[in-house]
Amino acid sequence: MERKNILILNENPEEVHLLQEICDSEGTLFTAQDLKKAILILESGDVHLLVVDESLANYPTLRGLLKRYTSTIITGKEEDRLKEISKEWPLTRYVDFHLISFQEREKQHLLRIVKNALEHSSLVLEVEKLRNRLERTEMEIKDAYLEIKEIKKAISESIIRELEKRIELEARYILFKREKHKLEEILKNIYTANDVTTLLDIVNDIKEIVRATSISFYLLEENETIGKYLKPLVWDNAFLSHPDFSKHIVLIDSQDFAASSAKYGQEINISDLAYDRRLSKRYVEQLKTSLKNILCVPIMHAHEVIGVLEVFNKKSNRRDVKEGFSKEDQQIMRTLSEHISLAITKLNLIHYDALTGLLRPEPFFEKVIQKLKQENKRREERASYAMVMGDVDWFKNYNDRNGHEAGNRLLRELAKVLKTSIREEDLLCRYGGEEFLFFLSGIKDVGEAYNFTERIRKNVEDYYFENEEFQPRKNLTMSFGITYFTQERFESSEKISKLEIKRIANEADIALAEAKGKRAPFDQISGRKEMSLEKNRTCIYQKKLQSREKNKMTLKLEEIIQERRMFPRYNLSTIIIYRVKGSNKVSKTIDISAGGVRISAEKELPLNETLSLILILNNKPFEMKADVVYNLLTGDEFFRYHSGLRFRDLKPETRWALSTYLESLEKGKTEIHQN
Repeated sequence: MERKNILILNENPEEVHLLQEICDSEGTLFTAQDLKKAILILESGDVHLLVVDESLANYPTLRGLLKRYTSTIITGKEEDRLKEISKEWPLTRYVDFHLISFQEREKQHLLRIVKNALEHSSLVLEVEKLRNRLERTEMEIKDAYLEIKEIKKAISESIIRELEKRIELEARYILFKREKHKLEEILKNIYTANDVTTLLDIVNDIKEIVRATSISFYLLEENETIGKYLKPLVWDNAFLSHPDFSKHIVLIDSQDFAASSAKYGQEINISDLAYDRRLSKRYVEQLKTSLKNILCVPIMHAHEVIGVLEVFNKKSNRRDVKEGFSKEDQQIMRTLSEHISLAITKLNLIHYDALTGLLRPEPFFEKVIQKLKQENKRREERASYAMVMGDVDWFKNYNDRNGHEAGNRLLRELAKVLKTSIREEDLLCRYGGEEFLFFLSGIKDVGEAYNFTERIRKNVEDYYFENEEFQPRKNLTMSFGITYFTQERFESSEKISKLEIKRIANEADIALAEAKGKRAPFDQISGRKEMSLEKNRTCIYQKKLQSREKNKMTLKLEEIIQERRMFPRYNLSTIIIYRVKGSNKVSKTIDISAGGVRISAEKELPLNETLSLILILNNKPFEMKADVVYNLLTGDEFFRYHSGLRFRDLKPETRWALSTYLESLEKGKTEIHQN
């Protein structure tokens, strides 16, 4: 293989030595400390890769010296500066950047960038050669056809067929080269993607290059209630908006092709699906065309699965052949998944919401915990904070009238407004759908928390959003709920847990429900369905109210939230099947006691109604009945309610089995929460 030429343009001897050490194995090295010497090297021969320091990376100065196939890597010590310089280079140029570091891990990362850049240079050179070859070949084919017409009368039919076969082979060769060029274009688009929308634009090109009928693209996420799951950004060629995600999610432990690929990190290429258990219900019922064959490839990052790329139904020119995806298709998908992984890492979709660029809930909670623990160690006095939940008013109305894509654009723009409305030390995440969660630190008192939130609400109210004039109040607004707390809420740093932070967020959610005019928590107890048109407000969560009647209701609510029971409560996640409105539902328990159980539910369960249950303990089913005591909103994306069930009329053998099981948990030192 021809050895590539690499020019290092850098004034710093230490950095030059470092770059020489990294690049030495990849090609013939040339070095220059100034532009004058670099120009002489560039004019004297072919340079496939230019590694240039940011101080010398001015594109107008270098543009006339670089060949079309010369790739460029800009090095420096400030990431923001490197990004600004790289943006000045045209998109037609392959440009990447990397921070100079003497750490071994960063050296390896830079080596991978160098290899990718050299590979790109080789591809461009190959394309130029192929383009010239293609032009010559097309002329030769035309000449061949003319010659065939002239000699057809003088030769036999068999010779003519032989010549036509040769021409067909030549045409296939040309097609192969064109597909290679298409692959290069896809890789270029992957590396120039600056947001998730641009990244997803490549999926149709991927589908075409492997001749698939349909394609899906998933990211692996995790939820405390249901565990790991695949969230499809694209499903069966359709680009999904937030309301559609929950319809198509795939639990990682499901009997499913994509789930299996993600769980075991293995590729799946199957054309005989008749007796495969992984042919789940969604493939049968939700795909536009019947599934005949499938190819799933996991997207890996640092030996961990972060997503899945999946194509269905290979297109075939021969109807009489049952054809699936080839090993070449599998190799193409594998290569593309590796590059997509780098793009996902670059866009940081693991920690940030793909649509808005804001933090996702789990990383948000981790940062809140970290911030609280740092404050607890650093200060002697008790610091004050506020958790604020915000929700777009009448967002469904906006989506229904303008479409999901317009709704996505609105959320992206709204995220920018919210981000500019908070301070640098504050935290903000997209909590789900049109809900946003804020963590405000350094708050003096509840009044300051209210005033600060009111400024955010006013910023949204005063900002013009496209099509807001068609909203119920001719304006697009948000409502907010606040819960104020201090360090005194936690006995120590060790007591600052994700569960407690989510409880605080739930208090803000309760205040938000009041701000939006939804029924208050005590309405959930009484069953009253009082609705209000009040929105665009800010409400504060209060545990104690002044009137005697409201005090009774508040005490009742706190009793429900805290789940005061006559028996110890055990944190236990096990399967529970309950029957409601004539159909069976499957969920998981959150905790359990001898008197009742708390479960996750997608919808509110009917209050004071008796449900039939099957509770799985030690892989054994136990039939029982229970009354629905309460429903509490959680803000979870999938199971939005925690529902409390009180056992009733337990059979003696069931009560004995339950007591025995709970005693075993006690002996095993399972974590106990006793109210």
